[in-house]
This record gives sequence, C-alpha cells and structure tokens, in this order.
Amino acid sequence: MVVLFMYKERHAKNGHQHAIAYAEGEKYYGAKATINVWQPKVQEFNEFSLSQLWILGGSFGEDLNSIEVGWQVSPDLYGDNYTRLFTYWTDPKEGHWWMQFGRDYVLGYWPSFLFSYLADSASMIQWGGEAVNSEPDGVHTSTEMGSGHFAEEGYSKASYFRNIQIVDGSNNLRAPTRIGSFTEQSNCYNVQNGNNGEWGQYFYYGGPGRSSTCP
Repeated sequence: MVVLFMYKERHAKNGHQHAIAYAEGEKYYGAKATINVWQPKVQEFNEFSLSQLWILGGSFGEDLNSIEVGWQVSPDLYGDNYTRLFTYWTDPKEGHWWMQFGRDYVLGYWPSFLFSYLADSASMIQWGGEAVNSEPDGVHTSTEMGSGHFAEEGYSKASYFRNIQIVDGSNNLRAPTRIGSFTEQSNCYNVQNGNNGEWGQYFYYGGPGRSSTCP
C-alpha cells in the first residue's frame, strides 16, 4: 500500500480503457490518495495496466496538460511484468507541482513553465485504473486492471483507492465536494464509489478484461 500526494483521458482512444473516479468544477492545487497496489497480468507485450492519479488542465482532444503518477505493469516499457512506480507529464504560488511519497519523501517537482494550463491550477483530478486493449485475435484482451477482480468483489479481492483528497485554493487538504465515476465498458472493468469514517471517500475498481461477460 502506498500514499501518493501531488500538490501545488477519459476517452477510449487507441484501445485505452479506464475505470476512474474524478473531481471537477473547481480549481485544484493538489491531490492525495492511498492506493492498494497489485501486480495485474498483462496479456500482450504492447499492452499495459496502471493505477494512478491524474492532474489535468486544458481540453481533452485539444491542448490537455497532464501530470500522472502511480504504478504500472508495462512489458514494452520495462521488459518485464513487474509493478513499478512511474510518473508522466506533458509538454502555491510559485507555480511548481511537487510529488510526495508517503509522509516524508519528496521525489521531485515540475516547474510551472512546462505547462500552458497547469501553471496556476488544475481543472480536474482523476484517480483510478487504465489498461490497453489491443484486441488480440479480434477479441477483448485478458489484461487485468487493478487486482483483476471487479469492484463489487470488495475488500481483499478488488483494488481500491481510499482517503481521496484534494488541495483547495486556501491550501487545505480536504475531501472533494463531489466525486463522479466513469468507465467505457463496465462489463470488462468497473468502478464503485463509497464513503465511510476510516477510509473517507474511496472506490473499488478494476476487472479481469476478457471473460464470459466481456467477450
């Protein structure tokens, strides 16, 4: 289990599929979550499966700025099937975005001049999973997302994000006002939101990919 803290694409293009929770409608200056880490099976060499946090600004399909951090299995990128920590980005008030691992470890930052839309704040935060479906042999891939179990299977089986928080304009870390969820094919990968005292806002997500319900 790991706590990822970032402070300061929701469409199925190229076979990318998602099961995510998201916050939008405000200005966001950071985000935090505790991620349940697994080692999902990836069927094809050119596919991957990840669990991550997205910091987003701009417009989908036009000029989208993105900072992404989480865990992924990518045989093409790493040459093996192990889960690895990764970061990705596209080309307060000083405007830098910092990445903190756990409570004590600052791993790096992204200067504000790298971004056209994230220089001041983010317009959307996403948490969740993404997998590539290359449709081998004309059917859905069996690449897993999360733990390879559906959200409704719950604790000890399904992967989760818990204690989901954002940083607001007053530099306060708090739960998002509203949480939405999204998946392209809920019969292959799905997501289920919840809220309780110990976990705060949380969700289970993932799935096995190809199955009797996902041909």
